[in-house]
Amino acid sequence: MTKRKKDIFHLDDVEKELSDSFDRGEWESIENLEEEIQKTRQAASQYFRKNARINVRISSSDLERLKQMAAYEGLPYQTLIASILHKYSAGHLNL
Repeated sequence: MTKRKKDIFHLDDVEKELSDSFDRGEWESIENLEEEIQKTRQAASQYFRKNARINVRISSSDLERLKQMAAYEGLPYQTLIASILHKYSAGHLNL
């Protein structure tokens, strides 16, 4: 992997191995690629559908810090909060 790729994407070890495998030409396209892309898009849109609302009261200082973090990441703060909650509920964020 080139230094430039590593610097731009900040890959973890698993992602680096996948990227290196792809760069070595070890991946093959499947025959029904368009059909698989369509099925994957449909599944993703259903999985990430936001169909519930919540109201949460937090301190103004916590909200300010979340807004600053979101701005740093280039995201709306509600999106950042939803992402944090999603990662936690999926078991990908341990506190």
